[in-house]
Amino acid sequence: MAISDSPEILGSTATVTSSSHSDSDLNLLSIRRRTSTTAAGRAPDRDDSGNGEAVDDRDQVESANLMSNVAENANEMPNSSDTRFTYRPRVPAHRRIKESPLSSGAIFKQQSHAGLFNLCIVVLVAVNSRLIIENLMKYGWLIRSGFWFSSRSLSDWPLFMCCLTLPIFPLAAFVVEKLVQRNYISEPVVVFLHAIISTTAVLYPVIVNLRCDSAFLSGVALMLFACIVWLKLVSYAHTNNDMRALAKSAEKGDVDPSYDVSFKSLAYFMVAPTLCYQQSYPRTPAVRKSWVVRQFIKLIVFTGLMGFIIEQYINPIVQNSQHPLKGNLLYAIERVLKLSVPNLYVWLCMFYCFFHLWLNILAELLRFGDREFYKDWWNAKTVEEYWRMWNMPVHKWMVRHIYFPCLRNGIPKGVAIVIAFLVSAVFHELCIAVPCHIFKLWAFIGIMFQVPLVLITNYLQDKFRSSMVGNMIFWFIFSILGQPMCVLLYYHDLMNRKGKAD
Repeated sequence: MAISDSPEILGSTATVTSSSHSDSDLNLLSIRRRTSTTAAGRAPDRDDSGNGEAVDDRDQVESANLMSNVAENANEMPNSSDTRFTYRPRVPAHRRIKESPLSSGAIFKQQSHAGLFNLCIVVLVAVNSRLIIENLMKYGWLIRSGFWFSSRSLSDWPLFMCCLTLPIFPLAAFVVEKLVQRNYISEPVVVFLHAIISTTAVLYPVIVNLRCDSAFLSGVALMLFACIVWLKLVSYAHTNNDMRALAKSAEKGDVDPSYDVSFKSLAYFMVAPTLCYQQSYPRTPAVRKSWVVRQFIKLIVFTGLMGFIIEQYINPIVQNSQHPLKGNLLYAIERVLKLSVPNLYVWLCMFYCFFHLWLNILAELLRFGDREFYKDWWNAKTVEEYWRMWNMPVHKWMVRHIYFPCLRNGIPKGVAIVIAFLVSAVFHELCIAVPCHIFKLWAFIGIMFQVPLVLITNYLQDKFRSSMVGNMIFWFIFSILGQPMCVLLYYHDLMNRKGKAD
């Protein structure tokens, strides 16, 4: 409340006498005397109030009565009289029961923590700047000249050619749908052909990757592309099958048979930033070219930042480490903790580059309207919430084509969740193990380990009823323990394989 509007000021100004003897002044003074008399008559009630709330209520009523009269005579009142009687010693300074801002009951209630957030940003920048300077002084510039492109990249042309030939499989799926639309083939044949096409779309890149001793990043890119094609093909076949079923049941009810096989819709779906097929999508009115340029610049900057962290920090730490499951336990813990910070930075940069920048750029160029590619997974209270929010395209695919079909076929909810994690674990293993030419199932085990973590974090969330406990457990599992451990495991297994090959 502003000082000029406080009840003690209005009450104190009631004793001021004006040098002017106009009728309006006399009326104002009489009103002030009546208000003062009323307040004096109610003085004993103030002693009976427990916390001073009644005092505030009466003062506000009296202030409201005076404000209308004071406003009419504001031009006649001397300005100095408002400050001469401001905040008199007789006025109570403590009127309400209040908590300190950092009390546990008030810290998250209508408070802004922007200042503390800015402090954390400043401290983070200062600490990491010191670490960068220390690293450069100790190791020098470790980024190799061939980080972006080297002569070995030319040997990855079989993988590049494999990427160029992957669109053959969506074309084959389109031909199958056209044949069944014209009743040339039966429904069981359609299911069999789609299974062959989608399975070949994954096995073909796996064989090419295993036969070529290519760079790790090239192999990961090919496997990611192949897995995306497989997910899209499954969605395309499953959705068309459902639309055919609805079209056949149109004679029995008022169902709209909107089943149509369009090559244009399939082509748009294959390049759109979604894994769930539908015949039309929400579209934006136009492409913001300047916005796309800005996002491309951010993409280049953060990709370079990822390369800098990997070459300057992660590689030296990993190269100077031992296998985490062999040797000294304390040394392994120290390596994991030291690797966790740069690994976390790379993971956050990867998320920002792919899920925010790249998918939004692609959506803008294609005028794709639904851009909820992620939710606020950083506030996840449990592991289950994290998997529901961090990768929305995959989550929607899992719910649409795995989870609810299992429930409709009588499979229990818990088993359906395990099946969804099993599919995710298989593709995580393919995307990492195939480019490394190592099948130790570390990625598979890591994803399947999420199932008991879901149960544990849900139990802790129900027991403590605190979002802070579940959120801290989530960050510790993913950032401090899980990802650095997987990096060390795959690196040392890869080095051991190369050593045996040499």
